[in-house]
Amino acid sequence: MSMPPTPAGWYQDPEAPSHERWWDGTAWTPHLRIAQGQGLDPGQGQQAGQSGQFGHPGQFGQPGQSGQFGQPGEFGQSGATGGFGPPGSAGSGGPGGTGGRAKVVALAAAGVVLVASIVTGVVVLGKDDKPDPGAATRTSPTAEATSPQETPEQSESSAPAGDPKVLEDQLNGITLPIPDGWEKPQHTVEKAVTMTTEGTYDCPGDAGFCHHGRVTSRTAAAGAGTDPETVAKSDIPEAAKRFYDRDVVDRRPYNGIASHSELKAERVVVAGSTGYLVRWRVRTEAGAGGYVQSVVFPKPGSESLVVVRFAFDAVEGPPLALMDEITDGIRRIGDQGGTDGGVGSTIAP
Repeated sequence: MSMPPTPAGWYQDPEAPSHERWWDGTAWTPHLRIAQGQGLDPGQGQQAGQSGQFGHPGQFGQPGQSGQFGQPGEFGQSGATGGFGPPGSAGSGGPGGTGGRAKVVALAAAGVVLVASIVTGVVVLGKDDKPDPGAATRTSPTAEATSPQETPEQSESSAPAGDPKVLEDQLNGITLPIPDGWEKPQHTVEKAVTMTTEGTYDCPGDAGFCHHGRVTSRTAAAGAGTDPETVAKSDIPEAAKRFYDRDVVDRRPYNGIASHSELKAERVVVAGSTGYLVRWRVRTEAGAGGYVQSVVFPKPGSESLVVVRFAFDAVEGPPLALMDEITDGIRRIGDQGGTDGGVGSTIAP
């Protein structure tokens, strides 16, 4: 007596008990799914080759082929060794038995966990593969502009902005006239308010650039005293050394001083106060040397003294008369129209 054909439906996969394969009523199909029930449409199953477990349905064979899978009813019939039957079969080892049912449940649970892990991984990878919506507009941070370090040629007291014809010493409350052909440089080796002749030339001694004329204004050193004459006489050697021996960065632009001679030492009224000036002629080891002058007078409104130093080159330098003109033009800040002070003015008794 022949067995009736097994109806189409989902049945436990013979090679993967945790999955079900679609039986179309005559042969196994490539449709596969996690074990969950019967009678679902094969379109819900997984196509062969996607899971990597089963190939073309022909490899499962037609029902009854030796060594291959037959129709679901041939597996697990009563008395068949190790066989599998349709759901509910009571054959030994089939899913209808107690032990077999436990195994099927356990394998099904494992399969669910495995597939869930795979799906999670696909979702995560899919998210990682999505383009960053901000990548097209994100830019790298601009490096903070940094300020260059101060070089020896930069002064702590660069000339203040303002009238290009006036050099203003705010600390000492005075102004000095800037002659034609002179400038107040933004940077200088002198740590004092400074003006120089325009342009430079190669120093005859140590490498560097020199000016044919220089004037600086500063406060007298603490402890120098309060007598302008005494301070002027003690300052002139320092002024000569600074301009024609060693500068503030220890260069020797003229290879040092060979000799000097005094040309003038006298009282002078500057910015309405009685001061004192000393002038030297300096000869150097390299080059022709020049003229140095120190003018010392009281700081307006204070007992401190102001020191104005001059240095004019002997060759191609400004005329000596310009030293007197600049001294005569020194004023208190805010008193630009006055005529007090300067060489030739009345000296107070």
